[in-house]
Parts: sequence; structure tokens; C-alpha cells
Amino acid sequence: MSSEIIVSRPHYDSRAAAQGVHQKSPSLEQEVPQPSSGSATAGYRSAKYTPAEWFSNYQTILVQAGTNRRDAQNIQQESRTLSQDTEAAALKTQATGTRLLGERLQEIHSWKSELQRHIELLQADTESLLMVKKRLERALDATEHPYAIATDNLTCRARRLRAELVRDTVEEELLKEVDLIRSIQALLKTTAAQVVAQIKRNRSAQQSLEMDWSDKCQAYSFDDTCGRNNNMSPDTQQHPSSATMQEHVSTPSSWTKFTQDNLSTALQEDHATKTLRMLVEQMLQDTTEDLRVQCASVDRAFSLRCEDLIEAKTQLEMKLAQTLEQIGAQEKNIEVLQRAVHNKEAPLRVAQSRLYLRSLRPNMELCRDQPQLSLEGEVRQIDASLESLKQKLSEARSSLSRLEESRMALEKDISCKTNSLFIEREKCMIHRKRYPTVSVLSGY
Repeated sequence: MSSEIIVSRPHYDSRAAAQGVHQKSPSLEQEVPQPSSGSATAGYRSAKYTPAEWFSNYQTILVQAGTNRRDAQNIQQESRTLSQDTEAAALKTQATGTRLLGERLQEIHSWKSELQRHIELLQADTESLLMVKKRLERALDATEHPYAIATDNLTCRARRLRAELVRDTVEEELLKEVDLIRSIQALLKTTAAQVVAQIKRNRSAQQSLEMDWSDKCQAYSFDDTCGRNNNMSPDTQQHPSSATMQEHVSTPSSWTKFTQDNLSTALQEDHATKTLRMLVEQMLQDTTEDLRVQCASVDRAFSLRCEDLIEAKTQLEMKLAQTLEQIGAQEKNIEVLQRAVHNKEAPLRVAQSRLYLRSLRPNMELCRDQPQLSLEGEVRQIDASLESLKQKLSEARSSLSRLEESRMALEKDISCKTNSLFIEREKCMIHRKRYPTVSVLSGY
């Protein structure tokens, strides 16, 4: 049987290794056991420790146990201190977070109230602009009646006869009225378009404010819930990734500037709305006044024209009466002249018969005696009288013809002026009595 040399195992403390305590390697001299004496060692070497090794081993265990105990006590003390410090720090941090959340809630509530006030203001502005738009539409519709009246007046006056178809003051005022109504209609349409554009801008600004207000309501709800959470809240849970910085987040300055910009836009639109309302109110007042002033000018021109027509018609009727009287007198004069011419025929026949008979005297009896001379003078006188009477009769007949022409002209002119007066008073002026009132022209 061969003999074996047994070497002792190195000492290894697993607890010391776990605590990171480096073990000192025993010297090689201690690792090699000394051969023991006695009958038990006969023929081979034993693996037993020596007393020194035994003593060294338990002394090492005692030292290591003391070291581990002191380390454990230090760790326990440090743990208690760290636990207390972290607990205090956590409570302080949580209190700070709760306080900041409360301040944030107050700030959000303040901005939310301001947004709500401006939203109501913009909504009121929009409603007022809608009423203004309706007024403009009613005012635009109201101008159609004056326009129809003015154009109807021009159409009716175009049916005047002959010389009465004149471009007088009334026609000039009517044309001015038509041009004024057209320009007012164009202005009303342009202003209505401006009101519609302002309504759109108000609604856009209101929508931005409402979205901002809605976002702040949600943020307020979330922050209010956060402020109510505590260590005993059952609905809290861990969200490890929630502390990671999110992308596209705003800063307090940009958050405040965003709301301030929205409020600034709302204030601008509110100012623009008030300015536009004042402009529309003044414009409606001016256009209504212009229409009524022009209507009064047209009515005054109609009145003056009717007075001129009545005066001219009266003069024509007086002249017609005089002309008819002259026609009657001239007809009587013609009858007198005709009788005078007729009355001269008998004396002329007598004188001519006498001369004819006396021209039949024989021989020396055919003498130009005094009777002969008298008869010849009588015939010449009667012929001259007839010639004068016929000339005067011709003049009287020509005068009567001219008087008849004057009568016809006067009657036609009187008829024309009667027709014109009928058109002015019965067709135009009565129609103009239905001219819209000031309130209707103002859009009420």
C-alpha cells in the first residue's frame, strides 16, 4: 500500500467573502501539517490541524464576528438615519408639490375666469353684429322701395307729350335720387360684407379662447386630482416613465404668452367690433338722412313744377278764352264784310247799267257830261270800296285761320299740361307718399 501525503484545506469564510473582507492567505508553512507521532501515524501522514491552527482559526472567527457585528450596527444606524431623512425629505417635497399645485390651480382658475369673460364678451359682440347685419339687410331691402318709386316717376314722366317732355329740375333731382340710392345700396352691401368678415374673425377668436379654456379646465381637473392625492390614496400607482421629460412641452412663459396672445386677439376683435358698430350706426344715420333730404328735394321740385304747370295752364286757358272771343268777333266781322261786299253789288249793277245804257246814246248825244263823269266816278268808287272790302275780308279770314290755329295750339298745349299735371300730381306725387320712413330706412 503506497503512502499518500495529505495537505490541509485552506480556510475560506463565505460571510467575509460576501462582505468583501479579504482573507489573508495562510503561509505555506502553516498549510503543511507537521507529522504527528504515535502509533496512529505509522505508515502515513495525518490531515489534522495543529493546536496553533486551531487557536488561530477560532480567533479569526471571533475577530470576524466582531467586525461583522460592528458593521451591522453601523448599517442599522445609518439605515435609521437615512430612512428618517428620506421620509422627511419626501414629506417636504410632497408638501412643496402640493403647495405648488395649489398655486397653479389658482393661476389656472384666474386665467380660466379671464378667458370665460372674454368668451362671453366676444359672444355678445357676435350677437350684436348679427343684429347689425340684419339691420343692414333690412335697410338694403328698404332702399328697393325708393328706387322703384324714383324709376317709376321717371318712367311716368317719360310719357309726357310733345314740348312737355323736358329735362327739368324734377328730372334732375330724380336722377340724383336714383344715383344716390344706387351708391347707398353699394355701400350697404360693402358694409354688410365687412360685418360678415368681422363675425368670422370674432368666431375664430372665440374658438381659440374656448379651446384654451377647455384645455385649462382639463388641466385644472388633473391638477385638482393631483392636489387631492396623498400617501393614503387608493388610486395611486407607479408610473416609472412619467418623470421622463416629454417632447413638445411648453414652458411657464410660453404657456402664459399663449393665453395672453389669445386674450390680446380677443381684445383687438372686440375693439374692431365696437368701431364697426359705431361706423355702421353712423352710416345708416347718414344714408337715411341723405335719402330723406333728397326725397324732400324731389318733392319740392315736384311742387314747384306743379305750380309752374298750373300757372302756365291758367294763362293758356285765359288766352284760349280770349282767342275764342276773338274768333267769334272775327267771324262776325267776316259776316259784316261779306254783307258789305254783297251790299255793294246792287249799287255797282245800277251804276254799270246806267253807264251801259248811256253808252247806247246816238251820235253827238254820246257826251261825257256831268252825269257821265259822276257815274264813272261812282263805278270807280264802288270798285275801290269792293276791293278794300275784299282785301279786308281776306285779311279777316286769314286772321280767323290764325286764330283757329292758335286755338288748336292752345287747346293742345292745355291738354299736354293737363296730362303733365296729372302725371306729376296723380301718378308721381301720390306714389311718393309711400316713401319709407326714417326707421324703416335705418333697418328697424
